[in-house]
Amino acid sequence: MSPLSRRTLLRGTATGAAAGLLGTAHSPATAHAAPGPVTLAPAPDEIPLTWLEEITPGVLAAGTTFGVPWPKGTVDRDQTFALSTADGTPVPVQTWATGFWPDGSLKWSAHAIGAGVPAAPRYRLALGTAAVPSTAVTVADSRDRVVVDTGAITCVLPKKGAALVRSISRGGTVIARDGELVCLRGDDAVDDEEGGVRRDRFTGQVETVTVEQRGPVRAVVRLRGRHRRGTRRWLPFDVRFYFYAGSDGIRVVHSFVYDGNAKKDFIAGLGLRFQVPMRDEPHDRHVRFAGTGDGVLAEAVRGITGLRRDPGAAVRAAQVAGTPTPPPSTWDTRVTSRLQYIPTFGDYTLRQLSADGFQIRKRTRPGHGWIPVDAGTRAGGLAYVGGPGGGLALGMRNFWQLHPAQLDIRNAATDTAQATIWWWAPDAPPMDLRFYHDGMGQDTYPEQLEGLEITYEDYEPGFGSPYGVARTTELMIWALEATPPATAFAAMTEAVRVPPLLVAAPQHLHAAGVFGDWTPADRSTPARTEIEDRLDFLFDHHRKEVEQRSWYGFWDYGDIMHSYDPDRHVWRYDVGGYAWDNSELSTDLWLWYHYLRTGRAEAFRFAEAMTRHTGEVDVYHLGRYRDLGTRHGVQHWADSAKQVRISNAGYRRIYYFLTADERVGDLMRDLVDSDRTFLVLDPIRKIRTGPYTPDPHALGVGTGTDWGSMALAWLTEWERGGDPIAREKLLNGARTIAAMPHGFLQGSGLYDLADGTFAPAAPAVSVGSLGAVFGLVELCSELIGLTGDPALTAAWLQYCRLYNGTAAEQIAETGQSFGSLNLRQAHSRLTAYAAAKLGDTALADRAWREFHTGHAGYPRTMSFQATRVQGPGVLKPIDEAAALSANASAQYGLAAIQCLALVGHRLS
Repeated sequence: MSPLSRRTLLRGTATGAAAGLLGTAHSPATAHAAPGPVTLAPAPDEIPLTWLEEITPGVLAAGTTFGVPWPKGTVDRDQTFALSTADGTPVPVQTWATGFWPDGSLKWSAHAIGAGVPAAPRYRLALGTAAVPSTAVTVADSRDRVVVDTGAITCVLPKKGAALVRSISRGGTVIARDGELVCLRGDDAVDDEEGGVRRDRFTGQVETVTVEQRGPVRAVVRLRGRHRRGTRRWLPFDVRFYFYAGSDGIRVVHSFVYDGNAKKDFIAGLGLRFQVPMRDEPHDRHVRFAGTGDGVLAEAVRGITGLRRDPGAAVRAAQVAGTPTPPPSTWDTRVTSRLQYIPTFGDYTLRQLSADGFQIRKRTRPGHGWIPVDAGTRAGGLAYVGGPGGGLALGMRNFWQLHPAQLDIRNAATDTAQATIWWWAPDAPPMDLRFYHDGMGQDTYPEQLEGLEITYEDYEPGFGSPYGVARTTELMIWALEATPPATAFAAMTEAVRVPPLLVAAPQHLHAAGVFGDWTPADRSTPARTEIEDRLDFLFDHHRKEVEQRSWYGFWDYGDIMHSYDPDRHVWRYDVGGYAWDNSELSTDLWLWYHYLRTGRAEAFRFAEAMTRHTGEVDVYHLGRYRDLGTRHGVQHWADSAKQVRISNAGYRRIYYFLTADERVGDLMRDLVDSDRTFLVLDPIRKIRTGPYTPDPHALGVGTGTDWGSMALAWLTEWERGGDPIAREKLLNGARTIAAMPHGFLQGSGLYDLADGTFAPAAPAVSVGSLGAVFGLVELCSELIGLTGDPALTAAWLQYCRLYNGTAAEQIAETGQSFGSLNLRQAHSRLTAYAAAKLGDTALADRAWREFHTGHAGYPRTMSFQATRVQGPGVLKPIDEAAALSANASAQYGLAAIQCLALVGHRLS
């Protein structure tokens, strides 16, 4: 279904029923579309902001956008803001609202600053009137094109056709033109020595163009379409161009969805290409590549250094520096009379085919041999071609992490060069997305359940399909007036690698009351210090494992592995459901809460990479499984458990509000109607007893992982002031779960797709260990805080008290024991929540006993250390912590963070 038809399906049935239901919801909240009057409390005087990496950037790329939260009831939704440096120098800023409190007051504001802001380590954001940029970015939107002028460059974006960018000009001079997406499709994967690949070239065709922001500091233009060759159209793309006032740089966020046949459609190249006019003489045409660290390869198309005859020191120095060479009349005539005999190298390639090695080569022109230039480990991902008359720089973020990637310069010795940045390198083998085994006879559900018992892989024929998975790549384009000096090029490279971001401190984020139960890191007592040290160890070890185990690559970067194999001293990368983590047990949330409370840049970047990965690769965006995520496995799409617990908007939400990232916002908004997936696929089909036919008014939906995951999408949409259906379904679901005889302990119910209600049910108890650990804890805490609903509060507190309670306590309230439940350390945070809400010190002390015991996690007696393991027992030396798993680390981290926040005063 198209997004429109999916929304219409729900709206047609929900609108009529919602009016009566909203009146009975136990919530004072009002829809954001029409908020009532708000009585505001005093807002913070000002919010200090610093750079995430704590280093004042040398180059601001194109500009930067960041988010700031505000306490409930303190700031009007239409408030304007002033930004300045710490010493009071005004900074032009563009502001818009991204989140609201239920009373209609502002919860999150987004802010954009341009490239020409005063460089400072600290800034101040306050209520007030924004400074106006000296040159505003402007947008002219006509019938056939969009023209954006930043004051430094002018970019023309056609509304139809093969060109995403018709031209980028500077001072009336065209620096680049005909920017287009290029896709190479192979018909084979080159499996053996005799295999050959026939390649077909597809070009991106723009189908829709939308201007999303118009300045004065930031403009955003979104282009969508598909790649086309002949009559075939495939690989839908979604590209946003970001323009900032005064900037000659353009940020580009490119996303595509794989919609091919994995057995026949092998992507052999995917990239963005520009035509770059060459106006200077060949010896004044320059090629630049970013190497390792701040290294720069500086070459000229026609080199005049190292010759048998010397043109002169000033000439050589100018060419190496990338400045205009002195007039040839000043050169040694023994050189100028023989320039025609010096080869011109018009073609250059830098290819990063692995995380640990890149190569650069060049040739004079097609049909002639390549010669090696140099090699290194990890390239910075930035290339330039041009001269003193202007040139184009193209960069890709996470260039080596997302290998195989490639940068190509072609035809630089002619009037027009080609510059291509490939996020799938054509020099690499074609992309192979085929399923990794033949099923091994698991044709029936009983056989598949047996397979689950041995490899933990939930296999089902046909379910391991990549059809509908996606990937996002972040790019930078600069239209430069001349070849940049090496120092400037290195600074640009760093801006590509680590885009500068302004952030508020953990103390302000916490004071604003966002994201539930957490507090800034606190080492005020020995007991607190012990836990803080262990939290740091767990984070640092898993982050270092990415490097130790080389968890890089186009489809893999951003994820971590699930479980460890101490016998082989490796993670179980090839053992079914023990391989890639795919957000299992809320790893994403753990990393984001670690950032919130520490403010560490490493934590933000680790969580950011995971957000980019898990929201794209682990989730289906087209096809039968759209809006569902895939359970952990050897391939990110391999497992047959397709569930909303993985596509969970709660895992993207923190990143969205901190950055106002539109792509992540789209992904979360698309999940507002993820409940319709229960019409398509029954999550418990393999273990369900008796016949079951999905009924849109009586769907079997769990009140834990299922409802909690969907409700986080609705909560986020409600916060953003979007589709009111989200608020209706969120509150209706919470109300009707609370109305069940045993509330959340019922485990599941019959769900009505039309309005989000659960049907009245007979008393039942079904408690599973996974129900609360995919965001339900965080959801209920925030939802209770937002609504104050007494019935919801009581139902959730009952679940929190009894999960780790005694059998006698469980029987006394529900009539039965819950049995031997797993993940008791993880659920210590539920006990802590009940203790805090009820003011019960006995429950608080019980929470810490549960946490320290470490059931299915890490006991207090465990050694939080890594051991060095050398060869020949391992491929390369490693620091091993064999007792760790992603599940246990994530839940230990979340339990520690929330117990400290809720009952930290009882810690000893």
